[in-house]
Amino acid sequence: MLSLKLAFKNLIGAGLRTWLNVSVLSFAFVIIVFYNGIIDGWNRQSRVDTSEWEMGEGQYWHPKYDRYDPYTIQDAHAPMSDEVMAEVSGKKIVPVLIAQANSFPQGRLEAVTLRGIDPDQTILKLPTALMTPSDDFDYAIIGKRMAASAKLKVGDKLLIRWRDKNGTFDAREIKIASVFKCDVPAVDKGQIYLRIEVLQKMMGMKNEATLLVAGKEMQGKSLKNWEFKDSAFLLSDIDKIIQAKKAGGSIIEGLLLIIALIAIFDTQVLSIFRRQKEIGTYIALGMTRLQVVGVFTVEGGAHSILATLLGAVYGIPLFILLGKEGLSMKAAQGTDLPVAEKIFPYYSVGLIIITVLLVVISATIVSYLPARKIARMKPTDALKGKIS
Repeated sequence: MLSLKLAFKNLIGAGLRTWLNVSVLSFAFVIIVFYNGIIDGWNRQSRVDTSEWEMGEGQYWHPKYDRYDPYTIQDAHAPMSDEVMAEVSGKKIVPVLIAQANSFPQGRLEAVTLRGIDPDQTILKLPTALMTPSDDFDYAIIGKRMAASAKLKVGDKLLIRWRDKNGTFDAREIKIASVFKCDVPAVDKGQIYLRIEVLQKMMGMKNEATLLVAGKEMQGKSLKNWEFKDSAFLLSDIDKIIQAKKAGGSIIEGLLLIIALIAIFDTQVLSIFRRQKEIGTYIALGMTRLQVVGVFTVEGGAHSILATLLGAVYGIPLFILLGKEGLSMKAAQGTDLPVAEKIFPYYSVGLIIITVLLVVISATIVSYLPARKIARMKPTDALKGKIS
């Protein structure tokens, strides 16, 4: 307690020098929390969106299907067994048939992927119910990215050409029933959604599918001749991106923290140099060298406590505002990453505790390093103000 009292008394007495160090350290503290909160918020948002729009609770793939290899699509399909059809009837899984095709918007040629899906499905957020025909046309739904690329809108007709399982080319016109907004590029970009029975007929693949999207009721269940891919596998790309972003951000965070710690280190060195008589007085009054080292170490480490309190004063209102308004990410929506227009930061208790401990421990260690010299001082020389 004596060390704490002396430390805080000396800090307050140092005036502007103390508050400059505290301000720099509090800025580093707030930046670390802010950046990691943004990354964690993006991670949560992308995982939720991917699950709701594309992944469900996992997927069952045809053994030949590889989402990174378009050449596997031609052979990656198989008839659905009675076991699978029973789960489909119970709305526990959604079959999806995938095929490659070419589209001709305004006479231009664009490669697209056709996805056949049940219009009555409820597992994914896709507005598939709008594909129900009301006239002679086959209705399709597309995302905003696809609509912008092909310059299409609701009600437009689009000519598509494909090759069925026998290698025969065919073509027909489809009508755009809906343009949906989705933050997952893999669901939107270059994708056209049709009723699965229509695409099965077009491809000559009666009752066949490429993959099955699982609902919550299918967790832990296996299906014969289908390979289950869990969320860890399907979200591995997102996880790698998040890890890379955190690694890159840690460099900036580390530089900010080092700058603040150097300022504290220099302050401690100067303080010990200027306060040698005070140190000698402490020892002469009966304090051990270790106790005096503790006073100066606590004094330097106390910068981190004041920095945490100061950071909370202006950081908490900022974080609350960002939590309500979000951070605009429109500039990043042109990429292939699942990014929403706004990202809402996520500040976990663990993040706050780890950041506080990092700042406090670092400041304490940096304060201890120059304070070690006190243990080698002779009381008589210290009282005279001489460096031993």
